[in-house]
This record gives sequence, structure tokens and C-alpha cells, in this order.
Amino acid sequence: MAPRNVAESNLEKCNNLNQNAKRYSQEGVIAGAKAAVVATIATAIPTLASVRMLPWARANLNPTAQALIISTAAGMAYFIVADKTILAAARNNSFSGGANLTSDKQH
Repeated sequence: MAPRNVAESNLEKCNNLNQNAKRYSQEGVIAGAKAAVVATIATAIPTLASVRMLPWARANLNPTAQALIISTAAGMAYFIVADKTILAAARNNSFSGGANLTSDKQH
């Protein structure tokens, strides 16, 4: 009976870790999407304004280049913020006994 209880306990721990990982990922996606929206607006306004006002930008930045500038900023913001959010959530909720377990095995 003891091995079955241990196996069930390990399964519950794995399910709990899986649920936490999904929650952290979802938080990261939401934070990344918010950052991407802000970055899109913050990049689109000066890009579009410069194309209208500056002769160099009007001559050299076609619509494809403008879209590339805006979407690159949005993509970078999304991935940076999502990654930082997921790592911060995992770091805050990680267990503190991990270092002790590895040091006991070495002795």
C-alpha cells in the first residue's frame, strides 16, 4: 500500500506543478499582450508622423518598412515581458529546499 500512496502523492505533485506552469504561462501571455499593445502604439505614432513630416522618411520608408518597424517593436515587447513575467512567477513560487537536497546527495 505504501508505494501506491507514494505514487499517488507524486502524481498529485506533478498535477499541481503542471497547473502552476499553465497559470504562469497564461499570466505571461496576458502581460506580454498588454506590453505589445503599448509598444505598438508607442512605435506607430512616431513612425507614421515621421513619414508624413520628414522628407527622408517619406522617400525611404515604404509601408512595408513602416509595418516592419512597428511589428518588430511589438514582438520584442511581447516576448521580453512574457518571459520576465513567467520567470518572476516561477521564481516567487519555487521551493527553497532545492539547494539542500542537492548538497545532501553530494556528501
